Amino acid sequence: MKSKFSGGVLSLCTLWLFAFGYSSASAQWANAIPIKPGLPTLWLIGDSTMRNGQDTGGNGQWGWGNPIASYFDQTRINVQNRAMGGTSSRTYMNNGLWDKVMAEIKPSDYLIMQFGANDGGALDDPQRARGTIPGNGEETREIDNPITKKHEVVHTYGWYLRKYVADARSKGVVHIVICSPIPRNAWTDGKMNRNTRYTSAAMDAAKEAGVDFINLNELAATRFDAEGQQKVTDTYYPEKEVVHTDWAGAVLNADCIATALKALDQSDLKTYLLPNPPTDLKNPTGKPR
Repeated sequence: MKSKFSGGVLSLCTLWLFAFGYSSASAQWANAIPIKPGLPTLWLIGDSTMRNGQDTGGNGQWGWGNPIASYFDQTRINVQNRAMGGTSSRTYMNNGLWDKVMAEIKPSDYLIMQFGANDGGALDDPQRARGTIPGNGEETREIDNPITKKHEVVHTYGWYLRKYVADARSKGVVHIVICSPIPRNAWTDGKMNRNTRYTSAAMDAAKEAGVDFINLNELAATRFDAEGQQKVTDTYYPEKEVVHTDWAGAVLNADCIATALKALDQSDLKTYLLPNPPTDLKNPTGKPR
């Protein structure tokens, strides 16, 4: 039995995670790359556009957090993709996923975050209750959460991003990057639509927090524009999917991130990138897409 969600397919397992607070996070992360002691770690947190499902290519969908590891010299740095499908900037924090990451973060580590795909919608939606207040301000709204059955103070999207920054800094993380959401496969007059709502808020949050910002939405959309809607649809997204990329799309997004990291002025994270980026990353499933 399958249920439709955000243009893709939402498994019963993921529905169970929505209902019971993501308590199987450790199982979802079980196939992560082992952490080598003594090395700094790059932590990736976000939603399914960064790590899709069990990170095994289910339904042909991949997040860019998988191929990005291949851009780094993993003899010198760990890459840990701790994103979780279905989460927003609010629920990743409130459901304890961030606490699990914080328990492992150490001084000299790095953090890249990307949220926004699931931050829309009603704050007290009875099925998910994951929405955030738009923008980067200090506005709050009190709700009775229909999922947790607890009273909750909900903040803005940007507030949650800034909270991740503050928490990571308290643990000695040396470099933090906020990314905008990836673009969706939706077009107007031959150009891929840009997500200005969350891109602007993410940029404002990064500026206020004093961390680097990568406009992945614009970077990826510009590359997609050059290839055209039909080729993009046939090459970078599974059939009938508009939110989640296939393997080729995940690699393109990862390449945009790596390129943007190299352009940052004051970051030694780029020194861990391989001098020659991979040019032919194969789908781990062995399938062409």
